[in-house]
Amino acid sequence: MKVSDILRIKGSTLYTVTPSEPLIKALALMADRDIGSLLVMEHGDLVGILTVREITQFLVKSGGTIGTTIVRTAMDDSPLTCTTQTDMDEVRRMMLDRHARYMPVMDKRMLMGVISFHDVARAVVDSQNFENKMLKAYIHDWPEGAGEDPAAAPTL
Repeated sequence: MKVSDILRIKGSTLYTVTPSEPLIKALALMADRDIGSLLVMEHGDLVGILTVREITQFLVKSGGTIGTTIVRTAMDDSPLTCTTQTDMDEVRRMMLDRHARYMPVMDKRMLMGVISFHDVARAVVDSQNFENKMLKAYIHDWPEGAGEDPAAAPTL
Protein backbone atom coordinates (compact mmCIF):
# COMPACT_ATOMS: atom_id res chain seq x y z
CA MET A 1 0.00 0.00 0.00
CA LYS A 2 1.23 3.46 -0.92
CA VAL A 3 0.54 6.93 0.48
CA SER A 4 -1.47 7.69 -2.67
CA ASP A 5 -3.98 5.01 -1.58
CA ILE A 6 -4.56 6.81 1.73
CA LEU A 7 -4.94 10.21 0.05
CA ARG A 8 -7.46 8.77 -2.41
CA ILE A 9 -9.63 7.52 0.46
CA LYS A 10 -9.05 10.47 2.78
CA GLY A 11 -9.67 13.25 0.30
CA SER A 12 -7.66 16.34 -0.46
CA THR A 13 -8.87 18.98 2.00
CA LEU A 14 -5.89 20.97 3.25
CA TYR A 15 -5.76 23.62 5.94
CA THR A 16 -2.92 26.10 5.68
CA VAL A 17 -1.61 29.24 7.32
CA THR A 18 1.21 31.62 6.55
CA PRO A 19 4.19 32.04 8.87
CA SER A 20 3.23 35.64 9.56
CA GLU A 21 -0.32 34.89 10.76
CA PRO A 22 -1.07 35.33 14.46
CA LEU A 23 -0.67 32.08 16.36
CA ILE A 24 -4.01 32.63 18.08
CA LYS A 25 -5.73 32.75 14.67
CA ALA A 26 -4.10 29.43 13.70
CA LEU A 27 -5.15 27.92 17.02
CA ALA A 28 -8.73 29.11 16.46
CA LEU A 29 -8.76 27.50 12.99
CA MET A 30 -7.51 24.21 14.45
CA ALA A 31 -10.20 24.31 17.15
CA ASP A 32 -12.94 25.29 14.70
CA ARG A 33 -12.07 22.49 12.24
CA ASP A 34 -11.17 19.97 14.96
CA ILE A 35 -7.78 19.28 13.37
CA GLY A 36 -4.38 18.67 14.88
CA SER A 37 -2.14 20.28 12.27
CA LEU A 38 -1.83 23.16 9.85
CA LEU A 39 0.56 23.29 6.93
CA VAL A 40 2.55 26.51 6.84
CA MET A 41 2.82 27.87 3.31
CA GLU A 42 4.72 30.87 1.98
CA HIS A 43 4.75 31.93 -1.69
CA GLY A 44 3.32 28.53 -2.67
CA ASP A 45 6.00 26.54 -0.83
CA LEU A 46 5.72 24.39 2.28
CA VAL A 47 7.87 26.08 4.93
CA GLY A 48 6.67 24.28 8.03
CA ILE A 49 3.97 22.54 9.99
CA LEU A 50 2.13 23.65 13.08
CA THR A 51 0.73 20.90 15.27
CA VAL A 52 -0.71 20.65 18.74
CA ARG A 53 2.76 19.52 19.87
CA GLU A 54 4.45 22.73 18.67
CA ILE A 55 1.75 24.88 20.22
CA THR A 56 2.04 23.02 23.54
CA GLN A 57 5.82 23.40 23.56
CA PHE A 58 5.50 27.10 22.79
CA LEU A 59 2.93 27.63 25.55
CA VAL A 60 5.20 25.94 28.10
CA LYS A 61 8.17 28.12 27.06
CA SER A 62 6.10 31.33 27.09
CA GLY A 63 4.44 30.71 30.42
CA GLY A 64 1.07 30.07 28.79
CA THR A 65 0.71 33.33 26.90
CA ILE A 66 0.34 33.73 23.14
CA GLY A 67 -0.10 37.49 22.85
CA THR A 68 0.92 38.72 19.40
CA THR A 69 3.11 35.71 18.60
CA ILE A 70 3.13 34.66 14.95
CA VAL A 71 3.03 31.13 13.55
CA ARG A 72 6.72 31.23 12.51
CA THR A 73 7.73 31.41 16.19
CA ALA A 74 6.06 28.11 17.09
CA MET A 75 6.07 26.06 13.85
CA ASP A 76 8.35 23.15 12.97
CA ASP A 77 10.35 24.55 10.06
CA SER A 78 11.71 21.17 8.92
CA PRO A 79 8.76 18.79 8.86
CA LEU A 80 9.14 15.15 7.95
CA THR A 81 7.69 14.59 4.46
CA CYS A 82 6.96 11.72 2.11
CA THR A 83 5.77 11.27 -1.47
CA THR A 84 2.64 9.69 -2.88
CA GLN A 85 4.74 6.66 -3.83
CA THR A 86 6.20 6.07 -0.35
CA ASP A 87 5.27 2.62 0.95
CA MET A 88 3.14 2.49 4.09
CA ASP A 89 5.72 0.40 5.97
CA GLU A 90 8.29 3.14 5.37
CA VAL A 91 5.83 5.85 6.46
CA ARG A 92 5.12 3.99 9.71
CA ARG A 93 8.83 3.61 10.38
CA MET A 94 9.52 7.28 9.65
CA MET A 95 6.65 8.49 11.84
CA LEU A 96 7.65 6.22 14.72
CA ASP A 97 11.33 7.18 14.50
CA ARG A 98 10.57 10.92 14.62
CA HIS A 99 7.47 10.69 16.84
CA ALA A 100 5.61 12.49 14.06
CA ARG A 101 1.84 12.47 14.12
CA TYR A 102 1.42 14.33 10.84
CA MET A 103 3.35 14.12 7.58
CA PRO A 104 2.99 16.39 4.55
CA VAL A 105 2.91 14.53 1.23
CA MET A 106 4.95 16.16 -1.51
CA ASP A 107 5.42 15.65 -5.25
CA LYS A 108 8.69 17.45 -5.84
CA ARG A 109 7.79 20.94 -4.50
CA MET A 110 4.02 20.55 -4.81
CA LEU A 111 2.02 19.80 -1.69
CA MET A 112 -0.31 16.86 -2.35
CA GLY A 113 -1.84 16.44 1.09
CA VAL A 114 -1.11 15.52 4.67
CA ILE A 115 -1.49 12.18 6.39
CA SER A 116 -1.79 11.54 10.09
CA PHE A 117 -0.74 8.59 12.19
CA HIS A 118 -4.47 7.95 12.56
CA ASP A 119 -4.82 7.73 8.75
CA VAL A 120 -1.94 5.24 8.62
CA ALA A 121 -3.38 3.12 11.44
CA ARG A 122 -6.82 3.12 9.79
CA ALA A 123 -5.32 2.00 6.46
CA VAL A 124 -3.46 -0.85 8.17
CA VAL A 125 -6.59 -2.01 10.03
CA ASP A 126 -8.73 -1.78 6.87
CA SER A 127 -6.13 -3.76 4.92
CA GLN A 128 -5.94 -6.43 7.62
CA ASN A 129 -9.74 -6.65 7.81
CA PHE A 130 -9.94 -7.13 4.04
CA GLU A 131 -7.24 -9.81 4.13
CA ASN A 132 -9.00 -11.60 7.01
CA LYS A 133 -12.29 -11.49 5.10
CA MET A 134 -10.65 -12.99 2.01
CA LEU A 135 -8.95 -15.72 4.05
CA LYS A 136 -12.21 -16.60 5.80
CA ALA A 137 -14.03 -16.76 2.46
CA TYR A 138 -11.27 -18.96 1.08
CA ILE A 139 -11.43 -21.30 4.07
CA HIS A 140 -15.24 -21.37 3.95
CA ASP A 141 -15.16 -22.38 0.28
CA TRP A 142 -12.51 -25.03 0.88
CA PRO A 143 -13.70 -28.32 -0.69
CA GLU A 144 -14.83 -30.95 1.79
CA GLY A 145 -12.13 -33.52 2.46
CA ALA A 146 -9.40 -31.41 0.86
CA GLY A 147 -6.35 -31.14 3.05
CA GLU A 148 -6.90 -34.51 4.72
CA ASP A 149 -5.26 -36.44 1.90
CA PRO A 150 -2.76 -34.48 -0.19
CA ALA A 151 -3.66 -36.64 -3.22
CA ALA A 152 -7.31 -35.59 -2.82
CA ALA A 153 -6.58 -31.86 -2.86
CA PRO A 154 -8.06 -30.11 -5.89
CA THR A 155 -5.61 -28.88 -8.51
CA LEU A 156 -5.67 -25.25 -9.46
